[in-house]
Amino acid sequence: MKKPLTVSVTGAAGQISYAFLPRLLAGDVFGVDQPIHLKLIDIESSLKGLEGVVLELEDLASPLLASLNITASAIEGFERADWAVLLGGMPRKQGMERKDLLAQNAAIFKQQGLALDASASFDVRVLVVANPCNTNCLVAQRNAQNVPSEHFFAMTRLDENRAKSLLARRAHAPASAITRLSIWGNHSTTQYPDAMHAYIADEPASDVFSPEWLQGEFVSMVQNRGAEVIKARGSSSAASAANAVVDSLRGIVTPTPHPDWTSLAVVSEGEYGVPKGLVFGYPIISDGERWKIVQGIEHNPLARRLIKASIAELEEERAAVKDLIS
Repeated sequence: MKKPLTVSVTGAAGQISYAFLPRLLAGDVFGVDQPIHLKLIDIESSLKGLEGVVLELEDLASPLLASLNITASAIEGFERADWAVLLGGMPRKQGMERKDLLAQNAAIFKQQGLALDASASFDVRVLVVANPCNTNCLVAQRNAQNVPSEHFFAMTRLDENRAKSLLARRAHAPASAITRLSIWGNHSTTQYPDAMHAYIADEPASDVFSPEWLQGEFVSMVQNRGAEVIKARGSSSAASAANAVVDSLRGIVTPTPHPDWTSLAVVSEGEYGVPKGLVFGYPIISDGERWKIVQGIEHNPLARRLIKASIAELEEERAAVKDLIS
């Protein structure tokens, strides 16, 4: 067995965590030979329910569980964390405006950023899932001054998985046949799900479907899938979001199969004209240790307009939280 990793999870009593944690302890993220010190964090009023989650995790009898602690203190919960998965935040509900969600959650992520800075491992890596995840990630990152900016990620893999599923069903192919599909920009209705560079098996998606559909109806379907889920079940995605957390983490720590790539929101250094500092969805590849943004992708005028709209939204969100990141 390897030396244990310390993994801290916020919002640990929630539905996404409930679906994610068994897979983490099954080795689906870091491998079946990687023990884990698990630290579960939630608000004080949720600790009773979290105790029930702990009982179930113990009942898994996972050989990977090296230790398990619960706490309402972010400082305590992030102590010596190698990985932090930030699920905790007010969930989006039907009829809720995005700006209202941002106002509720940004202050939480300032405190989490400060706590990461104070007590996590110097090499901690952080995946932000709670929405609006791009700007929540920005707030946490800017308040964790001692953590490298390239160690912060926001989740766009759920959008990628949704897009792959939609393409696969329409093409009568398995989702595994879809490669090189990108999610650009914000995890919101301004995101650009780019299938113009995707492949279905060995065939370009733009040869299987019309470019008009790929940059019209398909884009709208992916952009609005989250709202469709909320309307149907009365709450936001949980099982599919947990699966995307697994995929996101695995996409960072596992070498990306050539010539494929995956989608992740990272802190921009100006790539593709995105203003420096925004947490922006890009196609990335990883060697299992380090990741990098895929270079050289060319966008047509419509794609550039869609990406520009997502940039504008993220700049507006950044302006709304300026008092929390200065």
